[in-house]
Amino acid sequence: MIYRRQIPVEFGHCDPAGIVFYPRFFEMMNSVVENFCREVLDEPFARMMDEGRGLPAVRATLDFSAPSRLGDVLEWRLSVEEIGGSSIRFGISVEGRLSGAITVVWLGASKRPVKIPAEIRTKLEQYHVSA
Repeated sequence: MIYRRQIPVEFGHCDPAGIVFYPRFFEMMNSVVENFCREVLDEPFARMMDEGRGLPAVRATLDFSAPSRLGDVLEWRLSVEEIGGSSIRFGISVEGRLSGAITVVWLGASKRPVKIPAEIRTKLEQYHVSA
């Protein structure tokens, strides 16, 4: 299964030429992961933070194939490429525009990596794709 989220390109995403400034794509990618966690995993970032837990990114890569401009609506696609003991690698793409991956680590209240809970792992498996 693929998780999808549309993000419209707004003025604040763009450089003076009206093209998305590349660091904004990393913000959008994080937004897609955050909303996936809230909508699919039932693990909102706000609750994680309230409980002293987290899901920080440890690696993020993007390859760009075409520019995105003010007014475009980008359909982001997220899949689960790998589930480790405490880490998750998400594949992420916008068709015809970019592709990449982001790896996050499941942190407990100790701020140390902990085993991904079984109920979360089960939900992640629904979005797992074989490479």
